[in-house]
Amino acid sequence: MARRVRACAWYRVLPLVIVALFGAISFTYTFAPSALFKVFYPLDYEEYVLSSAQTHGVDPYLVAAVIKVESSWDDDALSSRGAEGLMQLMPETAQDMIDKGYVDGARYSASNLFDAATNIEFGCAYLSYLLTYFNGATDRAIAAYNAGMGNVDDWAQEDTALHNAITFPETQAYLFRVTTAQSRYEDLYPELYLGK
Repeated sequence: MARRVRACAWYRVLPLVIVALFGAISFTYTFAPSALFKVFYPLDYEEYVLSSAQTHGVDPYLVAAVIKVESSWDDDALSSRGAEGLMQLMPETAQDMIDKGYVDGARYSASNLFDAATNIEFGCAYLSYLLTYFNGATDRAIAAYNAGMGNVDDWAQEDTALHNAITFPETQAYLFRVTTAQSRYEDLYPELYLGK
């Protein structure tokens, strides 16, 4: 009889352990999200991000989100297509930003895109150019950063929301990932961009 009571006691404790485990997970998620999410959404080169974003009138949270999605903060990143650095810029795009007067070519070189400060400067200039071109439409600028301005112009002619008109699954995913990361950075680092 004593053996039978002990076996029943074990079955009584198991649900309590499961409830306690879920309670601990919920408590951690509710009261420590910042510590948890900052591991997945790090922020490096804050000074460069803030300076270049301010110079070009771009939201620094957007810059951080693009960097997170493009290179995951790897300043040595190189794509198979030749895009370089943190914001994955093509050297031709960087040179175009100099030619259009967005970046001072005497101060920044389009051939130095693995340098964090240089890459962020050109990336912010390019985002500024795209935002200006699309009259401040952030979703269009983000999509164009991934798929090119011509494609976004075509999609914008559709009679639906841009996300639904995008025909490249990669660009749909990119738009979602960047906007999600931008929201995360706003939530996780409010003290950094008070002048936003």
